[in-house]
Amino acid sequence: MSQQDRDARDLGTQPLDKMMQDWGLGNHDLVEVSTEQLTHKQVQKARTGRRLTLKMMQKVTRAYNVAIWYQLKDEEKEAYYEYLHRDLFNYAKGHDPAFVDPNQALMLALKERKPA
Repeated sequence: MSQQDRDARDLGTQPLDKMMQDWGLGNHDLVEVSTEQLTHKQVQKARTGRRLTLKMMQKVTRAYNVAIWYQLKDEEKEAYYEYLHRDLFNYAKGHDPAFVDPNQALMLALKERKPA
């Protein structure tokens, strides 16, 4: 495989990476909640911008949503916007670079509850 082919697959750090940091999530959090045998290596590739298939983007997105969901209180779950793969990956069809996270308030509430 040529360097040019490798470069075409490397799309730079994805929105997923910053969003995981904002929610206080690590790779292991996604791997732990996934029922689809997601690996640490797959999550790391997703964060760093290695091009994933649609199926893999959706698998990572499902685990991401579940990891957040488990941290929320019941009343917060009602207000939670479930992320789509296009929100987390800048190369996904339909990605909006101007996306504003509708879960900002929930994210802040969760940060205030977590011990430092």
